[in-house]
Amino acid sequence: MQTLIKPIDESSLIEAAKIINEGGIVGMPTETVYGLAGSGLNPLAVKNIFAVKGRPSDNPLICHVHKDFDIESLVYIRYDYVKKLIEAFTPGPLTLVMESKGVVCREAVCGGETLAVRIPAHTGCQKFLKAVNLPIVAPSANLSKHTSPVTAQHVYEDLNGKIPLILDGGKCSGGIESTVLDVTGEVPRILRAGLITKEMIIKVVGDCQVAMHREGDKVKSPGVKYKHYRPKCETALFESEDIEGVKRAYKEALDSGKVPYVMCANSYVEAFKGMNLLLLGSTEEEIASNLYDKLLEGEKKASIIIAVAMPNELGVNMGIMNRLKKSCG
Repeated sequence: MQTLIKPIDESSLIEAAKIINEGGIVGMPTETVYGLAGSGLNPLAVKNIFAVKGRPSDNPLICHVHKDFDIESLVYIRYDYVKKLIEAFTPGPLTLVMESKGVVCREAVCGGETLAVRIPAHTGCQKFLKAVNLPIVAPSANLSKHTSPVTAQHVYEDLNGKIPLILDGGKCSGGIESTVLDVTGEVPRILRAGLITKEMIIKVVGDCQVAMHREGDKVKSPGVKYKHYRPKCETALFESEDIEGVKRAYKEALDSGKVPYVMCANSYVEAFKGMNLLLLGSTEEEIASNLYDKLLEGEKKASIIIAVAMPNELGVNMGIMNRLKKSCG
């Protein structure tokens, strides 16, 4: 199969819609990461997504819809606070886990009773979702457990020859996957941290919990059960204040013939002067936006990526640290 990357225009949208309607899958951009998209109504398309990714069969998919889609045709909204969250944060990087009405096929929800739904903010993605006008299920468009793609080229490097089309919407601005929020109870629970933070949710609805995932739990959300986001090189993760530990690890790597790179915030430039650096940016938002891009850049340059943790897990840092622990920890 030949894989083509095409800009999002009338022609490519017609082609993408045809592929989807015939049960195929395509690469699509969102503001967070690129997704591997198929019809949530077609069990064969869903099975193809799992097969192409090499994704574990008990790891459910997120359903993506355009901003004018009737979400309540897919799920039950049991609590008034859910509508407040939808109004405040969508379209945007928030996924809501609700009780499914069974419209999206059981293969997509791995036989569960809930469905994760998201309304992406990316303009090109909205055009694609409008063109197909279907509930589109999509995990990240990469091989399972590899670092998530934030450009069309990243998708191509993982899935060339496995899918016919990648819609090129430029580099993703958000850079880490959406916040996943379980809203099946009286208080929302974060299942996966992201750009919509606990503090932001509390400001809108008054309360928010963070789920503690345990071995054997029924999986409601992607990104919680398996090692994820890993680059193809060796990695190490150090606490934010352990500058000497980073320097020792860097020297040990050099002494053993490896090519080390330190991945860190811009504030560490002076501390690690003279070293190979993968600089993530200065603000939490910049660091989140650049994280996967730098991991994928690093795997091409480095024998080992030595990552420096965030100073805390407040706000967006919670999502960044979730990814750092899974990719480099």
